[in-house]
Amino acid sequence: MNILEPGINCMGIYETCTTGVIVDARDYYRAIYHAACAAERYLLFTGWQFDTEVSLLRGKDAEKAAGDVRFLHFLEQLCLSKPDLEIYILAWDFSMIFSMEREWFQDIIFNWTTSERIHFRFDNRHAVGATHHQKLVVIDGMLAFVGGMDICADRWDDRRHLFENPERADTNGPFDSYHDIQSFHTGPVVDTLVEIFKQRWINSGAEPLSLEQGNGPIPLDMEQLIPLSARQVGISRTQALTFNPQQNHILEIRNLFIKAVLSAEHFIYLENQYFSSQAVYNALIERMNDPERPRLQIVMILPSQFPLTEKLFIGRTQMKMMRSLQQVAVDSGHKLGVYSTACMKEGVRQMTFIHSKLMVVDDRFLSLGSANITNRSMGLDTELNVSWEAEPGQDELVKSITRVRTSLLAEHAGLFNRCLEQSFENTDGLVEYLNKLADDPDMRLCHYEPDPSLENTPWEDALDPVTSFVDPLEHDFEKMSSRDSIFAKGIHQLTQWVNSII
Repeated sequence: MNILEPGINCMGIYETCTTGVIVDARDYYRAIYHAACAAERYLLFTGWQFDTEVSLLRGKDAEKAAGDVRFLHFLEQLCLSKPDLEIYILAWDFSMIFSMEREWFQDIIFNWTTSERIHFRFDNRHAVGATHHQKLVVIDGMLAFVGGMDICADRWDDRRHLFENPERADTNGPFDSYHDIQSFHTGPVVDTLVEIFKQRWINSGAEPLSLEQGNGPIPLDMEQLIPLSARQVGISRTQALTFNPQQNHILEIRNLFIKAVLSAEHFIYLENQYFSSQAVYNALIERMNDPERPRLQIVMILPSQFPLTEKLFIGRTQMKMMRSLQQVAVDSGHKLGVYSTACMKEGVRQMTFIHSKLMVVDDRFLSLGSANITNRSMGLDTELNVSWEAEPGQDELVKSITRVRTSLLAEHAGLFNRCLEQSFENTDGLVEYLNKLADDPDMRLCHYEPDPSLENTPWEDALDPVTSFVDPLEHDFEKMSSRDSIFAKGIHQLTQWVNSII
């Protein structure tokens, strides 16, 4: 049974020539840099956040660079050297909640202090309470990148995830280890991704774009990437209902995740920044409670630490869901392992933040993109995922999906680049094997440990309504703009609690 269904859980399945996975920002930023250097016609960027001073190349990678490798300065140099190049950047017009984490006056910096061929727009055309969360880059209509990575501060790391790395620093100083995943694509699928960007550009209030495809070639350093033996890739979206611009509600990613979970015969592997989606949780419960289906090995990689606001509003839901899933797994005979990963130095653990959004089912299906396993990513925010699915007989694609999964597990265990990926290939007993690694205090892999202080707090009544806004269930989407909404009431209760402790 196929998982991908055009019109239901993907907008379509498209031909691709070269496609695969990029792990962590060192390799992604490096790929962006070298590909952009070859561009002649246009660069398209859309994302949650962009920062002007982020260095695309660092350390040895930067030694042979011809000029400034900081993002905006690099784009400015490209425009100076390439008279026909146009650059379009579409960023989410962020909520004031994030104002202390963002560069201010970016529309002025990008549009007034740089080449007139750098076109920057903030995009606030979305449903009330939503965000634009897609991460897409297209170069000359010939190469595209889709995934969870933004070109912004505090995201760069390499696959070693060292405890200390002098290159893991931005203008605000050093930051902790960070893990993320992107994909790359060439061939006809890029045309569809260009159209997605062009429609977003129009929806933001701008004039339609007329783009001329380049002649190439656009380079990719395949030694640093993980190619997939696929000739097709599916594209799935989340999009909320809006009237200006007029857009239908699209739940392709939600439908995709549910079907993928219910289709699993042997194992499910998840990496995600969050787990609070009621739809995905229900699908896992339904699959585990089916007595006629084989028992599963389920592996999840999640961050064990959140910033305070995310801990309060999503961490509590995630903790409750994890405990419920673990109990159902025990009762029904499935094996569920939930893990985090950390840098190690002299017995001290420094958690690696998991920002990736990836799902593998039975090594025959792989999906990655911008969508977190949250309610809002399933139905409210603007999201973009790509998926590969092996048909019967496509053994090479199965092998390459296996290679992605085992490479990631080796990285999380601290065994990356040590030729030990094969130890993760066998999915029978995989959770037991990972548990042994996590039990070893000297290993990078560790058991996920939610914060128990989030339970039975005196201010749960205040947090619950706000949680319903931060990560709303589907029936709450249309309620959030009302003055008498659950969000407004929650803010009032939360304000009273904050005032009581100040």
